[in-house]
Amino acid sequence: MAGYDYVIVGAGFFGATCAHELSRRGCKVLVLDRRDHIGGNCYTECVEGIPVHKHGAHIFHTNDERIWRYVNRFANFRQYCHRVKVSSEGRLLSFPINLMTLHQLWRVKTPEEAEKRLAEERVPCENPRNLEEWCLSAIGRELYQTFIEGYTAKQWGRPPRELPASIVRRIPVRLSMDDSYFDDRFVGIPEEGYTPIFGRMLDGIEVRTGCDFFEDRKAFERLGRVIFTGKIDEYFDYRFGELEYRSLRFEEELVDGDFQGCAVVNYTDADVPHTRIIEHKHLYGIYSPKSVITREFPDSYEIGKEPYYPIAGEKGKALYERYKELPAETIFGGRCGRYVYWDMHQAIGAALTLVEKLRGAWKPREMAA
Repeated sequence: MAGYDYVIVGAGFFGATCAHELSRRGCKVLVLDRRDHIGGNCYTECVEGIPVHKHGAHIFHTNDERIWRYVNRFANFRQYCHRVKVSSEGRLLSFPINLMTLHQLWRVKTPEEAEKRLAEERVPCENPRNLEEWCLSAIGRELYQTFIEGYTAKQWGRPPRELPASIVRRIPVRLSMDDSYFDDRFVGIPEEGYTPIFGRMLDGIEVRTGCDFFEDRKAFERLGRVIFTGKIDEYFDYRFGELEYRSLRFEEELVDGDFQGCAVVNYTDADVPHTRIIEHKHLYGIYSPKSVITREFPDSYEIGKEPYYPIAGEKGKALYERYKELPAETIFGGRCGRYVYWDMHQAIGAALTLVEKLRGAWKPREMAA
């Protein structure tokens, strides 16, 4: 087989960005992905004229204008404001928590009334040690039990008191009627879905889907320097044990009409097995007699399932650091390679930073003396 400058394992945003930028700089690149498609978890597929997010809803959001301009090179983005509803005990509530939410629950009408009630509800705690303590100190028991407790326990497969507070700190609480989920300057969804973005990023680059790096690892490693976006513990044959992840399971259904009137409804009751229902056409403002919905079920992770979320608590971070210190020519990136809970813009930003660091340190084969 012909040699390459880089063999990139994984065709998600980190891998595709690296491939695109290295190719632009004259490097010969090979991209491998064990799935039968490009795009990683951002893969979309058209069903009845509706771009369906096959691995959960993905809304692109960032405060970084450089990243926003970069991703807009590969797609036209439609303006989109993500407004989530919560189903709790038969009620539909505005979310994230805002003045309308507090009016729905407590009948307060002004920011001053809302702040007074929140102050009464909060459970004082100077040094919250976990997610539950942080929530109780920030919003009180009723809001915690209505919006956070059941959903979080389902999502992560453990009681919130065993999880770090960082998981929910990015969810805003507003004393205005602003019910937009994201505060970022730039928010949007690609008009054609995400898959065409990856097609354009990887145009002219050799890509092999349905190709498992580990089935012929030594041969691939001889071809070029590896950028690996899979699980770092798997790369090192689980030498120190397995890192912890959460997986997901999806049930997709084609229905008539309009199912729920919005893109996402979260189900926070502990006895409801799914965490949310996505109605994809509302992500795109599509008016159609048909609709595609996806029920999303949290799932325990075991080898063979998809590792959607790293559980990067103290134990996981310590184990990752042991893997990170192992000597290897391979470069690790992406959620699983870095064992971090990155959003799309963070993966792109990290990939761009990596390519700049590599610049000059790894000469393309045709330029080598």
